[in-house]
Amino acid sequence: MDRIEQIALMATYNQWMNRKVYDTAHQLSHAALMEDRRAFFGSILGTLNHLMLGDTVWLKRFAQHPAGYGALAPLTAIATPTDLKQLAFANLGELWTRRAWLDQLIIDWAGTLKESELDQRLRYHNMRGTAADKPFFGLLVHFFNHQTHHRGQVTTLLTQAGHDVGDTDLLALID
Repeated sequence: MDRIEQIALMATYNQWMNRKVYDTAHQLSHAALMEDRRAFFGSILGTLNHLMLGDTVWLKRFAQHPAGYGALAPLTAIATPTDLKQLAFANLGELWTRRAWLDQLIIDWAGTLKESELDQRLRYHNMRGTAADKPFFGLLVHFFNHQTHHRGQVTTLLTQAGHDVGDTDLLALID
């Protein structure tokens, strides 16, 4: 499997897992979703918001890649988050609408990537304004790893709330 195929697989895995997580989360009451579970982002809804906000920040950075990814152009209509702990969507249904849109955007964009673009560097500023210049492929690995990390936290929180997400292994999507 080459790097482009790996990115496409991770984009598909991201969408697959988010559907499973949100399907499970929809079984909980709003109060259960908002309950402070002593996780880094407090609640299940807080952690899901963080994932969406973090993905938005990274995708907006990726849109600045020298390749000029037109597939990410719809992000220009969305403000860049300034706080990754904010509860941008207090309603799970509204958050799911944004999440599903982002997941499809990620898949569509991943389908436009070219191998030669992966070795380029991406210059951006972090949320504190510090300049960074890093290899693009490494940033993509971070992007997908960050999703997996926090989704793992959410699946634990959902399990603790009595709801099983089911199989979460990437292996399920590998031929």
